[in-house]
Amino acid sequence: MGRGKVQLKRIENKINRQVTFSKRRAGLLKKAHEISILCDAEVGLIVFSHKGKLFEYATDSCMDRILEKYERYSFAERQLVANERTSPANWTLEYSKLKARIELLQRNHRHYMGEDLNSMSMKDLQNLEQQLDTALKSIRTRKNQVIYESITELQRKEKAIQEQNTMLKKKIKEKEKEMEQQNQCPGGLPPPLLMTIGGGAFDDAAEATRNELDLTLDSLYSCHLGCFTA
Repeated sequence: MGRGKVQLKRIENKINRQVTFSKRRAGLLKKAHEISILCDAEVGLIVFSHKGKLFEYATDSCMDRILEKYERYSFAERQLVANERTSPANWTLEYSKLKARIELLQRNHRHYMGEDLNSMSMKDLQNLEQQLDTALKSIRTRKNQVIYESITELQRKEKAIQEQNTMLKKKIKEKEKEMEQQNQCPGGLPPPLLMTIGGGAFDDAAEATRNELDLTLDSLYSCHLGCFTA
C-alpha cells in the first residue's frame, strides 16, 4: 500500500522541532550549494530560527551583491521600468527609493563603525556581529597572505645579495693572488731560471781557478825537485 500524504503542520514537541529544523536546514543549505555549483547560478539563502539565529548561504560568500541584484530586479523596479520615464510621478518614486537606499547605507555604515547601536535589537546585534566576524576573517586572511608574499620577496633579495657578495669575494682573492705573483717576479722571469743561469756562471769561474792553482803547484813542485837533485 502506498504511503499517504503527510500533512504539514507545526511540530509541537520542542525537541523534535529543533531536530527537524537542524536536519532540514542542513539539507536546504546543501541543495543551495549544489545548484550553485552544478548550474553556475547565483544563490542567496537566508534562514532565521525561531530564536532569531541567522543561517545563510551565498554564492562566493557575497550576500550583499546578491541582495543588491535582487533589489535591482525586484518587482517594483520592473514595474518602474515598464512605466514612462518622463512621468513626474516616476521621478518622485525614483527619488524616494534612492533616498531610502542612501539612508540605509549610511545607517549600516554607522553600525559597522560601532555607532548608533542603541536602536538595534538583540537579533540585529547578533547579525552585525556575525557579519563583522566574517569580514575580519577575510581581512586577516588577506593580511597574512600579503605578509607571506613580502617575506618571500625579502628572502629572494637576500639570497641574490649573498650570491653577489660571494662573487665579489672570489674576484678580490683572485686579484690579490695576481698582485702577489707580480711582486715576487719583478724582472718578469721566474726565479728558477735566474738561479740556473747564475749557478752555471759560478761553476765556470770555480773551474778556471782550480786549473790555475794546479799549474802553479806543478811549477813549484818541479823547481824544488831540481834543487834537491843538484
